[in-house]
Amino acid sequence: MTDCSADPCLLSSSGDCPNNDALPLLLYRGAVALSEDDAEGDVEKAFWANGWGNGFRGDTFPFHHYHSTAHEVVGIARGTATIQFGGPDGPVFDVAAGDAVLIPAGVVHCRLDDAPGFMSVGAYPPGQTPDLCVLNEADAGIARQTPEIGDLAVKPIGQNELASTKARINSVALPSSDPIAGNGGPMAAHWLRGGTQQTA
Repeated sequence: MTDCSADPCLLSSSGDCPNNDALPLLLYRGAVALSEDDAEGDVEKAFWANGWGNGFRGDTFPFHHYHSTAHEVVGIARGTATIQFGGPDGPVFDVAAGDAVLIPAGVVHCRLDDAPGFMSVGAYPPGQTPDLCVLNEADAGIARQTPEIGDLAVKPIGQNELASTKARINSVALPSSDPIAGNGGPMAAHWLRGGTQQTA
């Protein structure tokens, strides 16, 4: 799929939330055509076709977190969810099966609801592996009790670590292709035109 659009949302640094002052979050509505028998596989194939992988199938974590070492795309394979971006004071979006969200490194996100039947698929650009940063020790405690974090090391980031974390976020390379559109597309329009990072 190369003809698609996305709604940009720039989420700037706020308090303990680094977010990303250069790259907007991109929300793609109805981006992936899904079949009933293998919706998760349909999302994975869409991402893989555009060079994004090293991902997961599962939920979006119910605590505020972000990745300082990777950009992330999340595609909704089944159900609906209410997700907050940018931290506890950030905007809230309802997403549904077929939607996708391209989340720049540093942008805080958290699932707010627990509606049943939700399944998402995540992926990352080549050579990028996510870490798991949280805003405080309370979220770290929740994270450590969440089986789905797998082998991700939980990193509580306070004010003392924030400057170095922002520097790490700013050094994350720009992907070479849009996870939905491939060459061109919304990422090229909103990221490659205005971003300052090096391209992977």
